[in-house]
Amino acid sequence: YSLLMTAIALSNDALINKDGSYLGDPTEVALCQVAKEKGFDKSELEKIMPRIAEIPFDSVRKCMTTLHEALNIKSLLTDFGHSFSYISFTKGAIDVLIDKSESVLTSDGLKTLDKKEILEINDRMAEDGFRILAVAIRMWDDLPLDMTSENLENRLVFLGLIGMIDPPREEVKESVNLCKVAGIKPVMITGDYPLTAKAIARRLNIIEDDSTSIITGKELAELSMEEFENKVEKIRVYARVSPEHKLKIVKALQDKGQFVAMTGDGVNDAPALKRADIGIAMGITGTDVAKEVAHMILLDDNFATIVKAVKEGRKIFDNIRKFIKYTMTSNSGEIWTIFLAPFLGLPIPLLPIHILWINLVTDGLPGLALAVEPPDKDIMRRPPRHPRESIFAHGLGMHIIWVGLLMGFVCIFTQAWSVKTGFAHWQTMVFTVLCLSQMGHVLAIRSEKDSLFSIGLLSNRPLLGAIILTFVLQMMTIYVPVLNSVFKTEPLTVGELTITLMLSSIVFFAVEIEKFWKRRRRDY
Repeated sequence: YSLLMTAIALSNDALINKDGSYLGDPTEVALCQVAKEKGFDKSELEKIMPRIAEIPFDSVRKCMTTLHEALNIKSLLTDFGHSFSYISFTKGAIDVLIDKSESVLTSDGLKTLDKKEILEINDRMAEDGFRILAVAIRMWDDLPLDMTSENLENRLVFLGLIGMIDPPREEVKESVNLCKVAGIKPVMITGDYPLTAKAIARRLNIIEDDSTSIITGKELAELSMEEFENKVEKIRVYARVSPEHKLKIVKALQDKGQFVAMTGDGVNDAPALKRADIGIAMGITGTDVAKEVAHMILLDDNFATIVKAVKEGRKIFDNIRKFIKYTMTSNSGEIWTIFLAPFLGLPIPLLPIHILWINLVTDGLPGLALAVEPPDKDIMRRPPRHPRESIFAHGLGMHIIWVGLLMGFVCIFTQAWSVKTGFAHWQTMVFTVLCLSQMGHVLAIRSEKDSLFSIGLLSNRPLLGAIILTFVLQMMTIYVPVLNSVFKTEPLTVGELTITLMLSSIVFFAVEIEKFWKRRRRDY
């Protein structure tokens, strides 16, 4: 036990600040803290067992080794029969260290290593979600001349296993479930032991009970690219994977037509981050190289933030579509109104000042307010759109055409009916119908499928304010004498205004009927 605690305290690159806190890799900090709690302070141990050499951890060897003087710890080495001058501590993956060890140190002294027994213990810990590090030592009479890993990390004495739980944040499980509903397939890539990875993946609902959805780095390396591509879409967990394997995973998924977002923090992750469609670097633990090549930097290193970003991105894209739908339909309505009237033997219904007013005020204020439209209720229950999909897809282009035609038809009908029935203010009526029809249209297109009556008028207060302001300004152009001469308008009677308001609502109800039909079609 004493040697195990000494090993995890000294075979450790965590730094000690002046205030006694630790700085470094979270795993190494945790090891230092537990050793100190048990009475094995790293700073004190380093005074009597100074470090002579180190072989740093790398993703290929999956272990690290430090060499220390051992002249002052004779009491800890009684099980070895005689004192030694130097001692090396090695910690790393269990499947690596167990093959490098010859014996095991127990409370009864040195014994022959029983690999099966140790692996059974390791598997039980891994199934409970523990991340496991194995620790071993080797004694040296003289300072080894060969400081390579092949020499220092060989013929080891196995000390024990250290289990750590790094519990996922509470919001991650919910975010994973949200990804699945949104058509996003979360895949876990980790250097952890396969059973540990499987336990964590189950806890997060990344996998259920399908063992075929897990693959190790060793198995991955043995597969050809063609063989891997046949399996890649079914795999949800990659365990004991090195950063170099990430590039192979990204390429295989892209070859299968998937749009890939990859997270990473190390220098070795850079090629995969650059190759991915969206490379996401960690803002806290990420290296400068990873941040440089990534498309996006996650400032809080939280997976749930990625899901929030997806939701925000979908909302922004939806609102861009709504803005395009609104402005192009409005312009289409104006064009049809002016273009078709002469063909029907009617005078030009609108003056240039009317068009300018509509483009500046009617189109501008409500269009800007659409930018803050809240997301639809089902925004994270929709499958991802194809990256090459046109912004006019899903009926947007057809909507612009038919609603623009309807808007123009209503305006021309207003003009023809007013002229025929003797209303002298027909031009003001057409001007007002076109303006207010666009207000009705912007209210109706706030959602692709949900009715305005279900989402509520107050759910976008800036838009409601913009519509009220536009309505007031439009009424001012009609009823303020000074503006009558500017806009060539005339005050409407109560009857004329009532007819104008009724005709202006046609576009709103037509679009609401279209959405009702879409909802019925979706239900069936």
